[in-house]
Amino acid sequence: MSWEFERVAGPFETTEGPVWDGDGVLFTDMPTSRIMRYDATTGGCETFRTDTGNANGLKLGPDGGLYACEMGGRRVVRYEDDGGVTVVADGFEGGRLNSPNDLAFDAEGRLWFTDPFYDTDWVEHGDDLDLDHRSVYRADPGDDWTLTRMTHDTTNPNGLLVAPDDGTLYVAQSRYGEDNARELRAYPIDGDELGPYEVLHNFHPHRGIDGMCLDEAGNVVATAGADESGPGPMLYVFAPSGRVLETHPVPDPRPTNCCFGGDDLGTLYLTGYDGCLYRAETDRTGYLGAP
Repeated sequence: MSWEFERVAGPFETTEGPVWDGDGVLFTDMPTSRIMRYDATTGGCETFRTDTGNANGLKLGPDGGLYACEMGGRRVVRYEDDGGVTVVADGFEGGRLNSPNDLAFDAEGRLWFTDPFYDTDWVEHGDDLDLDHRSVYRADPGDDWTLTRMTHDTTNPNGLLVAPDDGTLYVAQSRYGEDNARELRAYPIDGDELGPYEVLHNFHPHRGIDGMCLDEAGNVVATAGADESGPGPMLYVFAPSGRVLETHPVPDPRPTNCCFGGDDLGTLYLTGYDGCLYRAETDRTGYLGAP
């Protein structure tokens, strides 16, 4: 089945972080520090929240709260219904985080997130980074969130997912530059530690994965590629083994992220650099992730 995409909202600036909320899609407009909401019933799209510190990835947590990685704010937060903000993490071992990008929850309610850095026009702290690494972290809930650095071999981790059985952490290693790795990695989750990763797919020398989501069979649906090289902007469907099951060209020149939604979770929503929100009807059923 070919996935045919239609634009349903935008253009805004640069969109990211789509998440299905049951009736519509929340997504970020990073340069303007806004979260937008597309209503799938009415077709309307309105500003949901402002002053988000260039929020990127979004997720609904086990408590029903909306969690975000604030790139410009250099923190991971939960947005409260009263307009307040609860900080999950904003530093590690005395230094501020670089620029949190994307996040996922596991079945225990632990929050995993990536902390790369991209030199963009809307995030201006490239000369003020405190940490000498770009890593994946896990924040464990409690009276206070406990932060643990989980990777020591990533140079710019971007999108990430926790497999439905909590046994694998998928990480997009996506550092730009001629000699840098652009890989889909699978790290086995072994209790409180990660085992050595397996490279499921190597995108080098072209643009690698930005964002990802899962279908109910545990396959990884990933945004990757760009107009300027290789096979172009694409949605890939990977089996857990790394086998490429499907590819679907997309209308955005640099797709950033995707999520399933709709009444039967068979609709895929797509964000990207052209600032729009797209959707396509698919022959797959999405998995919204833990919890």
